[in-house]
Amino acid sequence: MQWLTAADAVKWIQSGQRVYLHQGCAEPAPLVEAMTERAGELRDVEVVHLATMGRARYSDPEFRESFWHNALFIGGNVRKAVQERRGDFIPIFLGEIEALFLNGSMPIDVALLQVTPPDRNGFVSLGPSVDVSLTAAKTAKYVIAVTNPQMPRTHGDTYLHVSEIDVFVEGDFPLAELAVKAPTPEHRAIAKHVAGLIPDGATLQMGIGQIPDAILQLLGNHRHLGVHSEMFSDGVIPLLESGVIDNSKKVINPNKVVAGFVLGSRKLLDFIDENPIFEFRQTRYTNNPFQIARNPKVCAVNAAIEVDLTGQVCSDSMGELPYSGIGGQVDFIRGAARSEGGMPFICLPATAKSGKVSRIVNRLKPGAGVVTSRGDVHWVVTEFGAVNLHGKNLRQRAELLISIAHPEFRESLARESYALRPE
Repeated sequence: MQWLTAADAVKWIQSGQRVYLHQGCAEPAPLVEAMTERAGELRDVEVVHLATMGRARYSDPEFRESFWHNALFIGGNVRKAVQERRGDFIPIFLGEIEALFLNGSMPIDVALLQVTPPDRNGFVSLGPSVDVSLTAAKTAKYVIAVTNPQMPRTHGDTYLHVSEIDVFVEGDFPLAELAVKAPTPEHRAIAKHVAGLIPDGATLQMGIGQIPDAILQLLGNHRHLGVHSEMFSDGVIPLLESGVIDNSKKVINPNKVVAGFVLGSRKLLDFIDENPIFEFRQTRYTNNPFQIARNPKVCAVNAAIEVDLTGQVCSDSMGELPYSGIGGQVDFIRGAARSEGGMPFICLPATAKSGKVSRIVNRLKPGAGVVTSRGDVHWVVTEFGAVNLHGKNLRQRAELLISIAHPEFRESLARESYALRPE
């Protein structure tokens, strides 16, 4: 093992290389900062990652000649750079990202990681973020890792041997945390509709945000729930502690919470530390629709920016401006649809901009990305109700979606709808 300072370790990064950053709560902040400090020596370094939570100074305009961000998922810290075309965005299903590393389509020159200190057998854990990061590390030409005793050691496929890491940097710093926002009345109303449809024995996939958190708060009287998800947050803790989530009805990975990563508070990071109920796996496993479908009653909850009256779901852009990413939405929509008793949900408040704009629309904004097609969509939920579009024709879909739009927009939607327009 070679131990260096962060400044010396990142000297291995050269102009024109592709650098992968460990994501989420596991972002290796000292290495990212040290890389950015080398901006004056570097040109055309491509930086790739999913959502990170640090400052992301490398995406600032002053470093445009040194670093170019190529987003696999757009977090808030790099959104402006991508929208201002100082970076790029790759539309891709989360479950298919690792194939880019494995088949050579996107070879990684340098992977920057945060890991636990090595154990007595020489293994480090990637802690709260296995997702695509483990595969990126295993395929990278060069791996630099900062060790941190504050990193949780997690169970599952989370380990690298010290022989697989080229350089170590010693660190001791708090991990990034995700601030939890309280659900609004609209979020709680959406959650009530969804929670009322989730059966006992369901296998849950919940994304991040106020709606999933609000749903989890309403499941306290359910029984024998399980979790198979790309990620989860603090909301699962009370349900695990009370026994509502026991994973006893799952067919694959029974008695285990399966996920690729977590985003949450220090409480969550402490909860997963050395906790054998959690099994962290690579995203090509957690987000494989065929694996997802093997569990019964998969209830997948995902968000949208807008939905048109045919059922097309935009969830990654504001018109032509990239906003987030495809993520795992389609992976789980398709997996849940094929699960016995499964229910895929698309959830969104009925309006935006303080009620001035309907998010149920006759047509998506010009340039908007269709993430979930109208052939994949099933349940759509707003604070005004839940409707199932599966197997419905265009006229029926329009009528159902208008029924859960905000009342102030229903008349104009019906008037403008192609499906409802008289001959």
